Amino acid sequence: MGDIGVVALQGDVREHAFVIRSLGWSPREVRQPADLRGLDGLVFPGGESTTIARLADRFGLVEPLREAIGGGLPTFGTCAGMIFLASGVTTGSQLLLGVLDVTVQRNAFGRQNDSFEVQLDVKGFDAPFHAVFIRAPWVEHVGKGVEVLAEIDGHPVLVRDGNVVAAAFHPELTEDPRIHKMALSMGAA
Repeated sequence: MGDIGVVALQGDVREHAFVIRSLGWSPREVRQPADLRGLDGLVFPGGESTTIARLADRFGLVEPLREAIGGGLPTFGTCAGMIFLASGVTTGSQLLLGVLDVTVQRNAFGRQNDSFEVQLDVKGFDAPFHAVFIRAPWVEHVGKGVEVLAEIDGHPVLVRDGNVVAAAFHPELTEDPRIHKMALSMGAA
């Protein structure tokens, strides 16, 4: 099977690499533009979206990431990864890749002590997904062509925009690889 890149600037890189490996792909840490060559998919982990954005800018990754994703590379972002992929945020400002046509509200469910777990109905799955939300965002506005795959109380928390899938939660913290498989199988062989 192919190589899946994990943007390894900050966040839960190791947990995503474990899931990728369990699905038979080879994880590869992405820290500089050359690391994007030959990838079959790409993951943006949770962490701090402003830190990830600053480091991506510092290491010259922003335009190469936009080009790779714009070229159809299957891409999956979780939590802060969802924010960095988005085209807008409701509060504050930061560098965004703008490859996911959504506006995201960061920390929408509250602070760290408001974190929670829930059984989430996901479009196309035959059983609920155990979702872990930690200082999670939600999608405030969905652009044309964006498919909502799961929501909580009317707020999208899992979306797909072409080759980009983004989750407000942390599927890498569960033992269920279905979301990674769905998001990354679009092009990985």
